[in-house]
Amino acid sequence: MNQDSEAFATAGDASPGLAVAALYAFAPTPDAADLREPLRALCERRGVRGTLLLAPEGVNGTIAAEPSELSAALDEMRSLFAGRLDGMELKFSTAAAPPFRRLKVRLKREIVTLGDPAADPTRLRGASVAPEDWNALIGRDDVVTVDVRNAFEVAMGSFEGAIDPGTGRFSDFKAFAAEKLAGAKHRTVALFCTGGIRCEKASAHLLANGFRDVRQLQGGILRYLEHVPPERSRWRGECFVFDERVALGHGLRQTTPEEPNG
Repeated sequence: MNQDSEAFATAGDASPGLAVAALYAFAPTPDAADLREPLRALCERRGVRGTLLLAPEGVNGTIAAEPSELSAALDEMRSLFAGRLDGMELKFSTAAAPPFRRLKVRLKREIVTLGDPAADPTRLRGASVAPEDWNALIGRDDVVTVDVRNAFEVAMGSFEGAIDPGTGRFSDFKAFAAEKLAGAKHRTVALFCTGGIRCEKASAHLLANGFRDVRQLQGGILRYLEHVPPERSRWRGECFVFDERVALGHGLRQTTPEEPNG
């Protein structure tokens, strides 16, 4: 059993079903166009469905397959990228039914679109905060906690006391930071998002624009819900995910509107 298989074995509620991997890596990928078809081919060979985005800055996506096939596909991805994915951020969960209908492998300008060339997480990023330390951080009076996700995601659930920027798309975060967050430049700003990728760019953007102390939830909400039990949680509601499961709760278990978590 490799590292991915071991991680999947402890993910979700351990019920039978498909393995789901949310992943991203910021890594120089000037050959993104050349990698697209080999990446698609290995995913198809392993029965992988979902969406993968390729750009010169790296890879991002969520994919699902039978556990052994997903684990093998991830190993083949690492080989295809020749070591550039060694630091890939991975979070595993389960799905009782296929969460994706087909496979998409797309080329993009950015793996998460902010539109700020200065926001380069490989050069500048906020300090990571482990899920186990997150409650203490956002409980401090001197900390400004910001939900980096879009308004419809925030409406389903968020952390107590977090600011909702009210954005319709991630690129709107720049205007929010300039118009409504500028007064917090000398305070500690704590950012969180679904899996961590938007926080990488948001934190880089803030630091590039004069914010002094920016921190981000390591692994995002998904890792927090995986590691922090409900009785110690400051999360309220459900976490929206971009697949047919719609929302996850503590333990990365699929939820329904009639079964709220926290």
